[in-house]
Order: sequence, then C-alpha cells, then structure tokens
Amino acid sequence: MKALVTGAAREGGIGRAIVARLGAEGMDVVTLDVEPGCTFQVDVVDGELPELGDIDVLVCNAALTTMFGAAHTFRMDRWQRDLDVNLTGTFRVVQACLPGMRERRFGRIVVISSTAALHGLPAQVSYSTTKAGLLGLVKTVAAENVALGITVNAVLPGMTASSGVLSMPPDIVDAWVRLMPTGELVATEDIADAVAFFARAEAGKVTGQQLAVDGGAALNTRSVTSSAARAS
Repeated sequence: MKALVTGAAREGGIGRAIVARLGAEGMDVVTLDVEPGCTFQVDVVDGELPELGDIDVLVCNAALTTMFGAAHTFRMDRWQRDLDVNLTGTFRVVQACLPGMRERRFGRIVVISSTAALHGLPAQVSYSTTKAGLLGLVKTVAAENVALGITVNAVLPGMTASSGVLSMPPDIVDAWVRLMPTGELVATEDIADAVAFFARAEAGKVTGQQLAVDGGAALNTRSVTSSAARAS
C-alpha cells in the first residue's frame, strides 16, 4: 500500500513517528510539508497539490499549534490562519485522495485531531475549534464512503513528547508532566501505533471513530480515600 503523511518534516514530531511506523508495516510512504525535507514541499492551504490518485492510506497530520490568546482578545488573522491550515488544508488533501480511493474501492484516512477538541484548551481557542471541526469532517467523509471500502477515523493525541512540546520552557513541560496520571507525557510512538491500527487493511470495519491517546489524562483519578488505601 502507498501512504501519504502530511506535516512530516519536523524531526522528533508526530509526523516523523507515523512515517516510521507505517514504513515498518511495509507501506511505501511519501510525505508532504510546507517545510523542506519531505517528498513534496507544498503549503496545504493554497499550494498546488501533487497527483494523489494512487494514495491508499492518508494520514492528515499537518497543523498549526502556535496560535495563543484568550477568546475575548484573539486576533482575527490568527483565527483565520488556524482555520486555513488545520481545517481547509486538511480537507484539500482528503479531497485530492478520495477519487482514487473511490475508484479502487479501498482507502484508509486517519486525521490527527486533539483531545483539545473534546475538552477545550484555554488560550488556544482557534486550535481547539479547528481540531473539533476535524471530527465533523471525519464523521461526514466516513458516512459518504463507508460502502466503498474507505474508512475515515481520528486519532486524538493528548500532551505528547513531540519536539514542539519539548521545546517549551522547562517549567511549562514540568507542569504538564505533573498533570499526567502516569507521570510522563505520551510518546510520539504511541500516536503512531494508533494510526497504524486504523491504517491496516484488516481494520476495514472500523470507521467514523475517534481514539484518544492521552495517557489517562482525561480520567478523574482523584479519590476520597488515601493513596495507601487505594494501593492495598
């Protein structure tokens, strides 16, 4: 199978981990990013996309994560940029791959959303909104193509030890780690493993689903009992 992973240029990023995992599954993997170092250097927003009719597995990972600001003061240009990249850019690539998949009556599309889509994320209103919008895209495209052998699913990473997160100030990273029930961030390889499951030919009956990989961060791990009592 031939796979395309977008947003795969950054060393230590989720995209790179996905490329390695799909390659280990025996797939022929090509990559696309606005930055150099990939098979195709293209801006998903308005660049001319290459011919993608032969793509069997599409992983939409390209996204911005750096637009910060509270909703009441958030700049509209920042809001629009997130929508352009995270939503419109993703849709453009999905749309470019669908005709070939529909003709062959086979396809696997995996969209990288975020747990912020489910819970929100203060100071990142546009990011949370776009990642939630991707879940609507997944459900709709899955419904339109379920009878044609094409599955569409979403992986929702929690706080992940990607190069972007690890480049944050140490006190911020440490604060996130303290919030994790396991005491550690999610690994990029954990996200790649989830993607690999959805991408397999054998996962043909799994579509329109969302899988959060967050290390249990969304769980309520508080208890009225003492830690000693819980351990006994």
